[in-house]
Amino acid sequence: MTTTLTGADPLARPLTSVLLGADARREHGFWRRLVATEPFRLPPGPAAGGTPDERLARAYARLRTLNDSLDSAARPASDFRALAALHEWLAPVDPALATIAGIHYNLFLGSLLDHIADSPRDLSDFLALRRTGTFLCTEVAHGNDAAAVETTASHDPVRDGFVLHTPHCGAQKFMPNTGQPGGPKSGLVAARLLAGGADRGVFLFLVPLTDATGPLPGVRVRRLPARMGSPVDHSLTSFDQVFVGREALLTGPQGRIDADGEFRSAIEGRRRRFLASIARVVTGRISMSASAVGSARATLAVAVRYGGHRQVSAVRGARLPVLAYRTHHGPLAEAMATVFAMSLLHRRVLDRWEAAQAGPEAGREAAERLVDIAKGWITWQARAVIVESRERCGAQGLLENNGMAALVTGVEGAITAEGDNLAVHARAAAALLADRPAYEPAAPAHGDLTDLRFLVRLLGCAEELWFARAGARAADAAHGDPLGRWNAAAGPALRGVEAHACRQAAEAYAEAVEALPPGADRDRLVELARLFALGRVARDSGDLLAAGHLSAGRAEALTDHTERLIAAVAPHLPELADSFALPDELLADWPITGPGYAEAYDDPEAHWHAEAGR
Repeated sequence: MTTTLTGADPLARPLTSVLLGADARREHGFWRRLVATEPFRLPPGPAAGGTPDERLARAYARLRTLNDSLDSAARPASDFRALAALHEWLAPVDPALATIAGIHYNLFLGSLLDHIADSPRDLSDFLALRRTGTFLCTEVAHGNDAAAVETTASHDPVRDGFVLHTPHCGAQKFMPNTGQPGGPKSGLVAARLLAGGADRGVFLFLVPLTDATGPLPGVRVRRLPARMGSPVDHSLTSFDQVFVGREALLTGPQGRIDADGEFRSAIEGRRRRFLASIARVVTGRISMSASAVGSARATLAVAVRYGGHRQVSAVRGARLPVLAYRTHHGPLAEAMATVFAMSLLHRRVLDRWEAAQAGPEAGREAAERLVDIAKGWITWQARAVIVESRERCGAQGLLENNGMAALVTGVEGAITAEGDNLAVHARAAAALLADRPAYEPAAPAHGDLTDLRFLVRLLGCAEELWFARAGARAADAAHGDPLGRWNAAAGPALRGVEAHACRQAAEAYAEAVEALPPGADRDRLVELARLFALGRVARDSGDLLAAGHLSAGRAEALTDHTERLIAAVAPHLPELADSFALPDELLADWPITGPGYAEAYDDPEAHWHAEAGR
C-alpha cells in the first residue's frame, strides 16, 4: 500500500494507533496478517468469487484455515478484544465468514466456555472444528422478544434428560446456519424449560443437529430463501420430540436440575434467567460494531483511492482527478470524520466493557448500555458511510470484484443481528430516561466554535434538551397508561440516545487529541474531530439557539467553519485512508484501488492489441 511513511510499521503510525488502540500490533497484527494470506484473497477471474454456494463453501473453508492458524480456538471465544479484532478485519474481506466465525466462536463456543465450571464437557470436537457450532434462539414469531420463545425442553426424570419440541410453525428456529455446508453441526438451542409441572424460563441446551449426511433423527432443517448480502446457510430448524441427556442443559446461577430432580436457581424471574443464559449476545453486539467499523474503513479507503485515480474533464481541456472537486471530496471528508468517530467510540466501548468485568453490577449495566447504544449508532453510521463511498465510485462500486457490493448489503445484517437497532436503542432510551426522570436543561454553554471541548459541551446540551423534552412529554401523558407514556416520550428520547452517542464519540475524539503530541498527526485529528462535532451540532442548532447555548452569530458561522474544515481535510484524505493500515494484498484484489484499474477490463483478444502490434 502506498504510504507517506516508507518502511514504517503500518500499525505503529500515530493515527493508526488512534484507530486501533495503543497496543495495535498485539491486538490486530495477527488478523491483519491473516487476511493478507492466499486463502483469504479474492479468487481471480470475472466471476469475483463464484456462485453463492461456492462462496459459502469458501467461507467455511476459510473458517477452518483460520481455526488451524490459532494457538487455541478458545482464544477468540474467551477474549472479547480478540473477537472484536477478528470481526474488524474479516468482515471487509468476507462478510459470510465473519458471520459464521462470530456464531461459532462467540455465541456457541463462548457460551460453552462461560458455563464450563458448572457444565463440564468435552469441547475438543468444537475446538478442532470437527463439529461447527451454531446458535438457535430467534423463532419465526419471536425476535426482539426472544424471552418469549416457544420451543420447549420438557424434563424427563425417567430417562434423566430433556425432550425438545417445536409446538407449531411460529416456534421454528429462524435463521441459524444449520444447513449442510460446513459439515456436521451442533447448536445451542434456546428452549423453555418445563420441569416439576412449571415453566422455569428459557435456557440453553447443547443439541447435536446434523452429521455428514444431514439432519439427525427428529431434527428438521429447511433452507430459507436467499437473503440480501453474502450467502450464509440460514435455515428454519424444528424439533420433533428430540431427547438429549441431562448434561445438555447449560447450568449456572440461572438454574439447574439437581440429582433429586428438583429445579433450583439463584436468579429470580424467568426473564432475568434468560438474559443470564444468553449473556454472550452483549459480546455479539460489540462484534457487530467491529464488523461495521472495519467495513466502513475499507469502503472509504477504496473510494478515496479511486477518487484520486479517476480522471475527469476540467476547464481548457485539462484532466483532473475527480477527488479535486468539492462535490466529490466533501462527502468523503465528512465520512472520514465519521469513521474516526466510529472507531474511537468502538475503542471506548472495549475499554469500558473490560473495566466493567471486575467492577460492581451498576458499572456493568452502564457499560452494557453503552455497548447497546454504540452498536446501533455505529452500524447506522457505517451504512451511511458505505453507501456514500459506493456512490462516489459510480458503476464501478456496484461490481463485486471491487470490494464494495457485498459490504453495502452486509451492513444490513449487522444492523439487525443481536437485536434490531431500533429496539436496542428504545431500551437504552427508556433506561436513560428512568435514570434521570427530572431532566433540567443545562446552563447555557459558552465558548468558541474552534474549541473542541466547547463543541463537546454543546453536544451534551443537545442530549439534555432531548431528554428534558421526553421527560416532559411522559409527564403530560395519562397516568395508568404506560404504553401511552412511552409513546409520548419515545421520539425525543430516541433523539436523546443519538445525541448521547455523538457526545460519547466527540469526548473520545477530544481524549485522543489530548493524548497526541503536537505535530501534523495531532493537527489532522483536530480537524477531523471538529468537522465531526460541528456536523452534529448543526443538526441541533435550532434547539441549541432557542435554549441560549448557541448565539445567532455562531449558528450562522457553522457553515463557514465546516467548509473551512472540509478544505483542510480534503488534501490529506489519501494519508488518512492509509492510516487504516489495510494490507497491500487486500487492496490489490480490488481493481479500482490502483491507477491502472482500467486494465482489469482489458480484452486480450481485442482488435486494439492486434493494431498495436502492426
